[in-house]
Amino acid sequence: MLSDSEISSYHREGYVTPDFKLAESSIGEIKQRHQNLLNKYPEFDNYCPALLAYDKSFLEFAKQPGILDMVEQLIGPDFALWNSSFFAKPANGGHATPWHQDGEYWPITPLATCTVWIAIDKATPENGCLRVVPGSHSSQTLLKHHNSKSIDVTLNQELDSNTYDESKAHDIILDAGQISLHDVYLVHGSEANHSNHSRRGMTLRFMPTTSVYNRELALEKSKSKNLIDQSRRTLYLMRGKDTSRKNDFAQRD
Repeated sequence: MLSDSEISSYHREGYVTPDFKLAESSIGEIKQRHQNLLNKYPEFDNYCPALLAYDKSFLEFAKQPGILDMVEQLIGPDFALWNSSFFAKPANGGHATPWHQDGEYWPITPLATCTVWIAIDKATPENGCLRVVPGSHSSQTLLKHHNSKSIDVTLNQELDSNTYDESKAHDIILDAGQISLHDVYLVHGSEANHSNHSRRGMTLRFMPTTSVYNRELALEKSKSKNLIDQSRRTLYLMRGKDTSRKNDFAQRD
């Protein structure tokens, strides 16, 4: 469980790195399943945007009671998992992730998500750990993004350089198995991996069910921003109930 000070830090800074660590056996299992995924789909060597669409066995790691307890503390008792992705960032050339806000991509109304970022390898500045701008979520608004023209990045939406102050960025250094949690509006990104060590990270995306996963908006965003089609994502109710009464939990992926 998060302490009161950790909860306050999350709401003030937009992220928190709790005193929590997945078991080594779980991390080993994730590594093996990820390798199995790459054996079938080598095009995901840097980034897999929708793990559960290809291997639903990853869902078991989203059901960790300790993780769900922390998410509940931050976004309430009624919430769903709407996606899990994998940022593999292999050694000696793993792609950077441009500065962005997650909400620029996502078809959720009203916009709300707590992301759990799980370090599968040790994440350091040398191998491209997550970098965040503390407090950048506070206005709860999306800043101006543009389409990145780089081919060596995991995501294609990039914040305009005059919308954030990179000098205030903080590196989130994690050991394998440690996690961070961050807000949907937090400005963040990561550098390319030029080290000899991989920097694998798995994300879990949880939204309160006061929000709705808008499939029509997903189609609109895929066309207007040249994004992958997110309209067929399967939602998984993790705790509580669908308080909006508008979410579709039918199998879709």
